[in-house]
Amino acid sequence: MHQSDGIFEPTKWMDLKVGDIVKVEKDEFFPADLILLSSSYEEAICYVETMNLDGETNLKLKQASDVTSSLHDDASFQDFKATIRCEDPNANLYSFVGSLELGDEQYPLSPQQLLLRDSKLRNTDYIFGVVIFTGRDTKVIQNSTEPPSKRSKIEKRMDNIVYFLFAVLVGLSIIGSIFFGIETREDLENGKMRRWYLRPDDTTIYYNPKRAAVAAILQFLTALMLYSYLIPISLYVSIEIVKVLQSIFINQDLHMYHEETDKPAHARTSNLNEELGQVDTILSDKTGTLTCNSMEFIKCSIAGTSYGHGITEVERALAWRKGSPLAREVPEINGQVEEFKKEKPLVKGFNFVDERIMNGNWLNEPHGDVIQKFLRLLAICHTAIPEVDEETGRISYEAESPDEAAFVVAARELGFEFYERTQTSISLYEFDLSGKKVERSYKLLNILEFSSSRKRMSVILQNEEGKLLLLCKGADSVMFERLAKNGQEFAEQTKEHIEEYADAGLRTLVLAYREINEEEYVEFNEKFMEAKNIVSADREEMIEEVAESIERDLILLGATAVEDKLQNGVPECIDKLAQAGIKIWVLTGDKMETAINIGFACSLLRQGMKQIIINSDTPENKALEKSGDKTTAAAVTRLVKTKTRSTTLAIGDGANDVGMLQEADIGVGISGVEGMQAVMSSDIAIAQFRFLERLLLVHGHWCYRRISSMICYFFYKNIVFGFTLFFYEIYASFSGQALYNDWFLSFYNVFFTALPVIALGVFDQDVSSRLCLKFPLLYQEGIQNVLFSWLRIAAWAFNGVLSATVIFFFCIRAMQHQAFRKGGEVVGLEILGTTMYTCVVWVVNCQMTLSISYFTYIQHLFIWGSIILWYIFLMAYGAMAPSISTTAYKVFIESCAPAGMYWLLTLLVLVSSLLPYFIYSAIQVRFFPSYHQMIQWIRSDGQSDDPEYCHMVRQRSLR
Repeated sequence: MHQSDGIFEPTKWMDLKVGDIVKVEKDEFFPADLILLSSSYEEAICYVETMNLDGETNLKLKQASDVTSSLHDDASFQDFKATIRCEDPNANLYSFVGSLELGDEQYPLSPQQLLLRDSKLRNTDYIFGVVIFTGRDTKVIQNSTEPPSKRSKIEKRMDNIVYFLFAVLVGLSIIGSIFFGIETREDLENGKMRRWYLRPDDTTIYYNPKRAAVAAILQFLTALMLYSYLIPISLYVSIEIVKVLQSIFINQDLHMYHEETDKPAHARTSNLNEELGQVDTILSDKTGTLTCNSMEFIKCSIAGTSYGHGITEVERALAWRKGSPLAREVPEINGQVEEFKKEKPLVKGFNFVDERIMNGNWLNEPHGDVIQKFLRLLAICHTAIPEVDEETGRISYEAESPDEAAFVVAARELGFEFYERTQTSISLYEFDLSGKKVERSYKLLNILEFSSSRKRMSVILQNEEGKLLLLCKGADSVMFERLAKNGQEFAEQTKEHIEEYADAGLRTLVLAYREINEEEYVEFNEKFMEAKNIVSADREEMIEEVAESIERDLILLGATAVEDKLQNGVPECIDKLAQAGIKIWVLTGDKMETAINIGFACSLLRQGMKQIIINSDTPENKALEKSGDKTTAAAVTRLVKTKTRSTTLAIGDGANDVGMLQEADIGVGISGVEGMQAVMSSDIAIAQFRFLERLLLVHGHWCYRRISSMICYFFYKNIVFGFTLFFYEIYASFSGQALYNDWFLSFYNVFFTALPVIALGVFDQDVSSRLCLKFPLLYQEGIQNVLFSWLRIAAWAFNGVLSATVIFFFCIRAMQHQAFRKGGEVVGLEILGTTMYTCVVWVVNCQMTLSISYFTYIQHLFIWGSIILWYIFLMAYGAMAPSISTTAYKVFIESCAPAGMYWLLTLLVLVSSLLPYFIYSAIQVRFFPSYHQMIQWIRSDGQSDDPEYCHMVRQRSLR
């Protein structure tokens, strides 16, 4: 930052203020929104990478105002003073209105001078700029939104269950306190004591018959604390542990590792693991997500003749779908193309094969002069920047879009090599009509830039003969209407070729030119400069209006067609996801025909599908188009999510997809070539679209099943434990006496039942990953929420109450009057509590063994280890002094262990408690099997490779 006297010193971003002059060096990010004053280039231009803003990897050209372009060194700013007046801070990245006042003169400022925070300076040694917006006022921060807090539907339902259990807890406490109050009030009648052991005639307030209402209230508070074990507080801790471990498994999955880019899958949050198993709708970006975002020049139409023999993936799919002769010709054509590629090394962005115009053969074509103009236009009409490799001397190009880079590369490969650009000229090596390669320089007069509303770009230049030319390229929807009457010689053939290219999934542009007389140009240039110098919110519209006046009476040259290839595995992935019953939306700005054919190429559309085409050219739709992809995609995602009330997943790779990723229930970012904005805003990052198949059908299904089973089991074991306490309270006349020792109560969810449920959440599998992918319909269990429905939750709760009933009443009836020791003594509270607690530990842990589908050594260790740990604890705790161990003092060594009844009763209770679940499961699996159980049959019967049997299972619908 400039301090004083032309001295610049390093400064933190947070210390910058509006009006500060800063110097930013090559490959550094701009610390605030700046107005470009000058740069290391004579013309005061600089190149900017806006990947973090809009996802574009291509460089943007910026140029300072002429009045400040001479400030090339630090000392130039020693006495520099100026005033900038501009618009208020806003979120619009592509517009800016302001003026620079220097002395008595006022100079306009436009987006051409605006350098946005988080953009990076490239291919420029340094720039000087003045800060106009800082911190929250910068456009990138104005566009940013708070990342939404996302929770899975299972977690939300789990909260409702906890609320319900809390209501049950309060209800049980109220019931207990009412009965206790009634019993207390009637304890002392006419001097007779009903519960003489409580001494109601000489007692504290707790059992005082005269203050029964107060006693009932105190009992209510006691019961709240006693039954609090119904509320699974430790469940939240256990789930967080399990989800973190599940995320590690996702991150470490080698099947989702992309070796070329060295990028594994990365679960950036663990909150949504189980939500991956319930995705009903996927909304996907197309460019860079389904495709490689690497454009290749593959075909062109020049002077009404189509050139290029390449066959696109969409054409293959189209030929196969229609059964056309092309399907039989494809192998032969591909063979010719591959043979040519072997002879010539591959060039990025150029996949064109046609000997008619390659290697200078275009000179022999009937319209050689038109082909020359066509290729010259490709080499000139752009904003690309040439870069020369110092070692090889090879020229590469930095362009604002992959399409533009492909055009310049194609021109070079066909003999028209663009090699130098200055602010006022552009130089080529090109062929003249005699076949001689010559060096030519063209004076660059004006650039009429591309915009989403104009849908075209033009340059006005002067050639060496002094002729003024306008070269224009743009969408066919705006170009054909601007053709002169005498410039439509090849219009009909070109339109036919454009339709063919669109059917082949290619992106097309129309190329045209015109000669301009000097008077017309002078008049245009005056209006154009006047419009550029106006400081007004309408400046862009005025510039477009002036440009419109000269982009007319064009002469058609032809059209280009570039291909953005699908990523590997995309059709297979989409097909498998569709088999799983997942609905897939692809959001694209392509033409309708192109979008339909790409849909068939990537298996999004299939034969037999009913096509419904809805088209609208209303003003509202056009306004929506102008608002940009980011808003539109996010709005569509919000619409689908709110109207269907189903789980949505959005997947994209660029900064323009951020809104969509944040709006969806799950956002998946592809770490591709469009920067890290999508990844940084996503919940899960993957390197290729095809990995979505394994992420959902394998990890999603497993995580959903594991979390669902884990929560159901957790509620089951807490209900078993809590209801044994409640039943004992009934038995003890709601006296508030705890059945179990205090430390027994505390350690139940911590040591004796905690680890098995974590193992269930981390390791359990109903079927292997191979079978998950082989039978994608299995995924419907998650979409329909089969494993965490209210019915299933209620069934587990009923099982818990049933187990608690069996445990309590078997223990009470067996031990109430039966002699327990050799001397004939019956059991006391400490032995009853220990025996019943032992039964609970055995039952809930063995219930786990019946619930698990996939055993590992870890699960065996945790289940049986938890039971053994209970006995070790009982002996160790019982060996402590009675003041510490209280009711557990030597209860196991001296009382329980020597008594055969203790062991026999444990076995009887265990079998009796688990028998109902065992019988239910056997009947359900035999007569009403769920889909995953049918697949387990296939696996166990060794029929997983029997096509007929597997087809039968696939046809069984869960609906």
